[in-house]
Amino acid sequence: MKGFFVTGTDTGCGKTELSLALIQALRQHGWWVQAMKPVASGCEPGPQGPRNPDARRLLAHSSVVVPYEWVNPYAFIPPIAPHIAAREAGVQIELALIQGHATALAARADLLIVEGVGGWRVPLGPGLAASDLPSALGLPVILVVGLRLGCLNHALLTAESILASGVALAGWVANQADPRMERLEENIATLGSLLPAPCLGRVPWLADPAPEAVAPHLAIEVLLA
Repeated sequence: MKGFFVTGTDTGCGKTELSLALIQALRQHGWWVQAMKPVASGCEPGPQGPRNPDARRLLAHSSVVVPYEWVNPYAFIPPIAPHIAAREAGVQIELALIQGHATALAARADLLIVEGVGGWRVPLGPGLAASDLPSALGLPVILVVGLRLGCLNHALLTAESILASGVALAGWVANQADPRMERLEENIATLGSLLPAPCLGRVPWLADPAPEAVAPHLAIEVLLA
């Protein structure tokens, strides 16, 4: 399986927007790309079951149309921590199911982009966390750093945990989550000097972070080198 697992320093750091932009940039380079969001909470009810808006966008930007359930096998309606949502729904999140869908998606593309849920260590159930997914899928990690107050601590702790888990940190993306963040340049420079991976892009604050607006800020050549 070839591809990347996209995680973030916290909820709302821009994982989905960066995943969509990454898919677009890779497709522009001639790659066939499929996306996956194995677990999502905050979904919309519907006749075919809960549907997550971010997972729908990932599916729409992928190279091949596949069943929604392949992209987002675990979808929960309440916008709460996924392990709590799963428990309330009477569902146990299983690695084997996620691996099966990921394998099916990867067979239809050159690269698989898997977006995590919340931050790196978000629990998914007893003995299972979001941080277990990259090793189970054999994918290196891209860390999205939401540039806001506190991001240095969050980014460094997350990077340490990623490396301690035994998976590769392919790189990190600086995403300006706070348009009024003070000392922006100094914070980015500090991250660049301390994070043990290359910077894959710097995304400024965008009122409309559409994939076509974010993609030009990504250094795809560095990622694929």
